[in-house]
Amino acid sequence: MKNAGPFVLSEIISPATIQLNLKSPNSDLVLEELVGSIPDFAQQPENRAVLLKALYEREQLHSTGIGDGVALPHSRNALVGLVDHPIIVFGRHPVGIDYQAIDGVPARLFFLLIAPTVTQHLAILARISRVVRDSRVRKGLLVADSAQKVLAIIREAETKL
Repeated sequence: MKNAGPFVLSEIISPATIQLNLKSPNSDLVLEELVGSIPDFAQQPENRAVLLKALYEREQLHSTGIGDGVALPHSRNALVGLVDHPIIVFGRHPVGIDYQAIDGVPARLFFLLIAPTVTQHLAILARISRVVRDSRVRKGLLVADSAQKVLAIIREAETKL
């Protein structure tokens, strides 16, 4: 996973960062829930706070709800010094929450992205966007019953890019 070539989402997402039953009732709490599931930050409350602040600020600029029930929470800029490798947290909400998406559809699928460089940040965001554009991928992610199935769906979608 060096800087050469495309990033492989299914190699960045780990089973530990897949949450299939988000419980939070609103967007701020969903962000806390997603950030709370990052193993790298388990013993780093100050880094969690920095990340949450960056995510809240980004959402105030413009929602990262992209429509079709998908949200891509990320900070406005790469988080240089906070992480030394890209991290993606996948979360699924059973009923969806209002995420101010342009189409008004509640977000049920969340891909939280943290990257150490702007280049990685933009490349990974673009790749996630291409993968979730496919309605079959979104439908599969909504019914996947394990982290392994989520990864398999994403891996298969990436082979078609």
